[in-house]
Amino acid sequence: MPVIVLVGAQWGDEGKGKATDLLGDRLDYVVKFNGGNNAGHTVVIKGEKYALHLLPSGILTPGVTPVIGNGVVVDLAVLFQEIDGLEARGTDTSRLRISANAHVIPSYNRSLDKVSERYLGARRIGTTGRGIGPTYADKMNRIGVRIQDLFDESILRQKVEAALTFKNQVLSKIYNRQAVKADEVVAELLSYVDRLRPYVGDTALELAEAIDAGKVVLCEAGQATLLDVDHGTYPFVTSSNATSGGACTGSGIPPTRIDRVVAVLKAFTTRVGEGPFPTELHDKFGDYLREVGHEYGTTTGRPRRIGWLDLVIGRYAQRINGVTDFALTKLDNYDDLDEIPVCVAYDVHGVRHDEMPISQSDFHHATPIYETLPGWKQDISGCRTFEDLPKDAQRFVEFVEQRLGARISIVGVGPGREAVIERHSVLSEV
Repeated sequence: MPVIVLVGAQWGDEGKGKATDLLGDRLDYVVKFNGGNNAGHTVVIKGEKYALHLLPSGILTPGVTPVIGNGVVVDLAVLFQEIDGLEARGTDTSRLRISANAHVIPSYNRSLDKVSERYLGARRIGTTGRGIGPTYADKMNRIGVRIQDLFDESILRQKVEAALTFKNQVLSKIYNRQAVKADEVVAELLSYVDRLRPYVGDTALELAEAIDAGKVVLCEAGQATLLDVDHGTYPFVTSSNATSGGACTGSGIPPTRIDRVVAVLKAFTTRVGEGPFPTELHDKFGDYLREVGHEYGTTTGRPRRIGWLDLVIGRYAQRINGVTDFALTKLDNYDDLDEIPVCVAYDVHGVRHDEMPISQSDFHHATPIYETLPGWKQDISGCRTFEDLPKDAQRFVEFVEQRLGARISIVGVGPGREAVIERHSVLSEV
């Protein structure tokens, strides 16, 4: 003990990697429990930027054991590209553990993802086209390929051939694409076996033993609350559970072992992909926040959609995840603004909504109700205590905290790992 779950409170890209990095020297294990290489964490260490897509961000901290849990879908080519890239920069990756029950992304699912998204046209979801959704669909349809299957060629071949019996019909007859040969898929997957073997194990058992031994475990979500397949802005969501409940199913850690839930909330709001976005900006303020915050996708490079901070979403994230602590990031991006609008409620057809509307249609038609706070008009990147912040910056944090329903324990004031204010210790009180 303790076990901490770290989630995103918006649509992703909130700075979860930085929050993990802040806690890094006090952690023993960092577990990625959902998603795949369809999202990314950017961590800045001593001025060097590291972009991670599949590997847990704890892999950058010496002494931490990074774990890819059973709830993750793994593109093996991407996995070893990331490992090679880190090793070339002097990072030791030998501690990595991968669940034998995690599912593999076969090449045919990448093909299906890309072609089906193009086929949807204006009704597209905005996926990254990396085969994540089709692989989760295979998992639920019980035709998926797991890591452990690669160590038995006969089983692997049976599973690939069974999946292709259906998928080749879809590729050739619906999308007019060439059928995929099972031999080629099997050969590609088997090419990773020798290198993969040392990393693979019963990670749920290993984590249980670590927790019993008093180790500190952080479960790190990919994507974020509003992208959760059950609790997000469906259908414009990811294919997995990115909320705190997903940490249990995606890692094998039972809910009774979780002590704290930390949600990362950016001081404004961003989104990649399609779907409704009540506070979205299409003006100079949106352009300014995108540029000053370098708001381009870690995985795709796509410019992120930008909006003012939405506290309706923040309260929803607090409730769905059982958030005990918030980490507020990128507060410094407001340094040059005279005023800062904050969304506190929605107007939907003349009716005020202080909580998330129940229907997709109402959320689509939601108009933000703002309260405007004064800016502080000075550089806060050097502040290291809450008292160092200008009074108006302190008031902004307190205003947001008051309306979220949970304390703001961490405030990010710059891109580096040192540019953080820790108001309350997440670890010392568990």
